[in-house]
Amino acid sequence: MSKRRFIQCDVFSTTPTKGNGLAVVLDADGLEDEQMQAFAAWTNLAETTFLLPPGNPAADYRVRIFTPKREMLFAGHPTLGSCASWLHAGGVPKDANIVRQECAIGLVEIDQRGPVPAFAAPPTQTNALPDENLAAICAALKIPRSDIIQTAWLDNGPVWQVLELKDAAAVLAVEGTGVRWPEFKPIGLIGAWPPGSDLDFEVRMLAPSSGMDEDPITGSLNSALACWLADQDRLTSDLRIAQGSKIGRMGRVHVRRDAEDSSRILIGGHTNILIDGTVDL
Repeated sequence: MSKRRFIQCDVFSTTPTKGNGLAVVLDADGLEDEQMQAFAAWTNLAETTFLLPPGNPAADYRVRIFTPKREMLFAGHPTLGSCASWLHAGGVPKDANIVRQECAIGLVEIDQRGPVPAFAAPPTQTNALPDENLAAICAALKIPRSDIIQTAWLDNGPVWQVLELKDAAAVLAVEGTGVRWPEFKPIGLIGAWPPGSDLDFEVRMLAPSSGMDEDPITGSLNSALACWLADQDRLTSDLRIAQGSKIGRMGRVHVRRDAEDSSRILIGGHTNILIDGTVDL
């Protein structure tokens, strides 16, 4: 056991404690898989990350991402929070404009040039949501079929069962306690705010793998949704998305196209560093 640099941060909100909490072990070299999983279970946060020397020479660091129950290939708020923590602890990227993070899906770039740091959305596969899945979701969440505009099965590492509802109010009206893991794979709900609002969409994510009823703010889901909207030619301007409203959070996810490469979609948000110290592991 040794002392290791530790940060606890709050991602996707400008108001501390109103985003999604993340624990970050900054010098995790030498830890066994079982130690990482046990510590992630102890923090009891949606995700805990462990930063390691990169294996890819193009990367600035490597990250492993754990929920209290399992390791994840990729996740959004751990990507932004790990990057912010690494920079806060004195990390110097090879490129001043872009931090390159190595994770299980490969290299993920976190662009530092915009109004908020933003990661490049990984490719997303879109398939039809099976009818039986939709029926089960509607029954569990008591969603009228008349409220549903369209559905999809999205895969960007995690898999999302997505329902676009008629508006943001319909998304917020859903009672999310009707679903439990592992009976349901993660469910994403999205609905538009009326024209003239300072927000574009309301998003919710139910049945996360950590066992909570609802995830506060989910970067990987918003990433998949942004790619889905882009595939439908609906990502025609920058978006400001709210998540966590139903559970007392003030999550704000910023979606924009890269100014130099319009095919590259960036998912951004603010990170607050709340705890900076050491942990015995």
